[in-house]
Amino acid sequence: MPEGPLLELRHLKMICAIAQHGRVTDAAEALGVTPSALSHRIKEAERRLDVVLFTRIHKRLRMTPAADYLAEMAERVLSEMDRVEEDVRRMDRGAEHVVRIAVEAYSSYHWLPSFTSYLRDHLPGVDLQVMASAGHEPLQALANRNVDLTVVSGDAAPLGTHQVFLFRDELLFIMPPDHRLAGRAFIEGADIEGEDYITYTKTPEPDREFARLFRPSGRYPRWTATVELPEAIVELVAAGQGTSVLAGWAVRPAIESGRIVSARVGKGGIEVPWQAVMRSEDRETGPVARVSAALAAWSQVNGGFG
Repeated sequence: MPEGPLLELRHLKMICAIAQHGRVTDAAEALGVTPSALSHRIKEAERRLDVVLFTRIHKRLRMTPAADYLAEMAERVLSEMDRVEEDVRRMDRGAEHVVRIAVEAYSSYHWLPSFTSYLRDHLPGVDLQVMASAGHEPLQALANRNVDLTVVSGDAAPLGTHQVFLFRDELLFIMPPDHRLAGRAFIEGADIEGEDYITYTKTPEPDREFARLFRPSGRYPRWTATVELPEAIVELVAAGQGTSVLAGWAVRPAIESGRIVSARVGKGGIEVPWQAVMRSEDRETGPVARVSAALAAWSQVNGGFG
């Protein structure tokens, strides 16, 4: 038995590519190799491990449980390698630590320049890397070690994590400036019954508009689209193609520019807490804990991300 790992980096990349694309031809194209070379690589990996990784069904490959497990682990390894390479490049430019951060759902980063300036003044040597692609599943990205710190809404703290309170933010009903409800201080369920409504998730959440406004009133808007990018929802609303409810801090720039207008969700409004979440192992000391504390302090001074 040879010493060291049986699989090489090229085998890990191969397994991830096949998991993503399913077909040898598509995976080979993504990797920049020929299908025959990729088929040879599959056989080589199976020979080294003495395990069947793939079975063929028509022109597609079906992954065995062993391949599924390898793909999950390979994604983590490759992500960690990318992180290490990026960290080394940043350290060469003077950064002592790099903290990767993701924000739940939203890609609104108008707050980022102010915070990075604050960070440079208070934590010199710590660099921030925004992992925008992790925003759809930030807690999963945290568990997989693809990010170090996530900014999420709500109070839930998954097992093995630690949260630091940042700020409370009010959800806002947004509409185009010429909408029939423009000028209202707040909206109720009856106001938007049958209204064209765009959402980024149809999963009801206990502290949001579905449970606090729609369900109690028994009045529901007409869901016309599910758009996973809130910034795209803002554009659709501004163009008069629907309404929505989004975090106030994220839509404030569009409101201030006059492209959309807003109203409170219900007479009392709906406020949602936002937290910085890290792995429990990072909670005491180190750059992740220091960045989360800095983000909390900066948020308090600035009234959140708005």
